[in-house]
Amino acid sequence: MSVPLSILDLVSIPQGSTARDGIAASMDAARTADRLGYRRLWFAEHHNTANLAASATSLLIAQAASVTERIRVGSGGVMFPNHAPLMVAEQYGTLANMYGDRIDLGLGRAPGTDMMTARALSRSSSEPQAFAENIYDLQGWFSADGTARSAPIVSAVSAGTEVPLWVLGSTVNGASIAGQLGLPFAIASHFAPDQLDEAVQVYRDTFSDSAPTAQITEPYLMAGINVMVAPTDAAAEREFTTLEQMFLDLRSGRRRKLQPPVDPEQIAAQGGRDHAMLRIKAVGAPQTVVRELAEFVERTGADELITVTYAYDPAVRQRSLELLADHWF
Repeated sequence: MSVPLSILDLVSIPQGSTARDGIAASMDAARTADRLGYRRLWFAEHHNTANLAASATSLLIAQAASVTERIRVGSGGVMFPNHAPLMVAEQYGTLANMYGDRIDLGLGRAPGTDMMTARALSRSSSEPQAFAENIYDLQGWFSADGTARSAPIVSAVSAGTEVPLWVLGSTVNGASIAGQLGLPFAIASHFAPDQLDEAVQVYRDTFSDSAPTAQITEPYLMAGINVMVAPTDAAAEREFTTLEQMFLDLRSGRRRKLQPPVDPEQIAAQGGRDHAMLRIKAVGAPQTVVRELAEFVERTGADELITVTYAYDPAVRQRSLELLADHWF
């Protein structure tokens, strides 16, 4: 297939495991993805979650970059309300100096957590205008002279690194911001599918390559999709129940680590098989998943897909990555 595949990693922590175990499994997956030919590996930012260790994205990126050779590594994303923009420039400029032209910086307006935790993390505004102004300053800090656009503040460590910026979003608002800024757009359709088609159209309609922040000459869309590949459709559906249980826990407020797979009928009895947030998925044997991914590309016109795979057993995730690569690349 001509559309590249990438990976979004939330560094899950299965029941009976620790954050250390989750991070180690994530780095094993990074090595596998690098070997198999995936385009990029991004780490999400989440806080106050019992089953995810993806909080300090820059540290995860540094570790993943150190154990890989080819794959691009980045944030999917840095949740801007939680960070001072200058610190983001310095961190990602440092990463670019350490690992060269393999670092991406995806930026989001959501806090990546609940409101109580968001207040504890809050550092900058999530309003669209402030978000755009922060991006403008970031580009200044990544430019040749390393100076912010809004003030004579210099970041020597990021100067000249030209780290690529992406806008992350799940709604028409995020799509409009990405388009007006002339930046690539990563849409979080893997958990927020409701405005997918509308947001894609808004992004393309509002795209401007003449914006002072523009980094590309035409729209570039990367769309998120949940993926689980196994030798058979039935085996994949069973493994996918790990993610379905996680979303049932979110619905009920139950805080658990990642649970082992169960009979899909058990999930159906709890109303978890038709979860609205998980509509965008490709689950099954390799031929099934390739067909469903191709249909998703046709629907969205995506230039790239970013896949999200949760598995209780890290070996199951590794197998899924390998089966998909064998039948896609």
